[in-house]
Amino acid sequence: MIFPCIDIMEGKIVQLVQGRETALEGGSADEMLQLFHAFPEIQVIDLDSAMGNSTNNSQLVESISRRVKARVGGGVRNVERAQELIRCGAHRLIVGTSAFTATGLNNPFLEALAEAVGPERIVIALDSKDGYIVVKGWRESTEIRAIDVVRELDPFCSGYLCTYVDKEGMMQGTDLDWFGRLRLSTDHELTAAGGITTMDDVYMLTNINVNCAIGMAIYTGTLSLSELAAINATTAS
Repeated sequence: MIFPCIDIMEGKIVQLVQGRETALEGGSADEMLQLFHAFPEIQVIDLDSAMGNSTNNSQLVESISRRVKARVGGGVRNVERAQELIRCGAHRLIVGTSAFTATGLNNPFLEALAEAVGPERIVIALDSKDGYIVVKGWRESTEIRAIDVVRELDPFCSGYLCTYVDKEGMMQGTDLDWFGRLRLSTDHELTAAGGITTMDDVYMLTNINVNCAIGMAIYTGTLSLSELAAINATTAS
């Protein structure tokens, strides 16, 4: 499955390099939803909420979530925020920072969240840089490696979003070996992101049953939306 990405910052749809530098802006929400109309599900990340910025993008996130099937992330720091996003139309929630402490899992939060919204609605973000999980909009590193904790996380979620931050937004390819090792570590749904640049990347990931969340390569026209949509049609059949 291919998920086009809509990342929101200061009320605009953007693409960043390694979560820091704005590389480009997309069109309006209406324009992007029309562009992605052939895809059954999209990924929406509120970057301001993820980074703890003051800008409130809730209205835009809700507008998108009510019009399409969307997995939504960014700032899911407590159960109340998760329930609010579900009420606003989110199909599934992407949870990152609050799933972890500096040295391990935040089990009390994960247990409360799974009880409140159901593990089937939860996707845990295993965003990694230099081999270790990073949080707070990829700005703080933990002492945790994704491959070491994925089995422990399985009871709390139905899937993982695994961003290879080292190459995020850089259009330099991704770490296929890392995603292959993660695939062997869990039976849950696995979605790769970060550096996916070529159709070979996409085919190699989908061939090992790893989904792809793609942003920069779509926004720059490097990858064809029609080809990506065709992969979805093939995997769904």
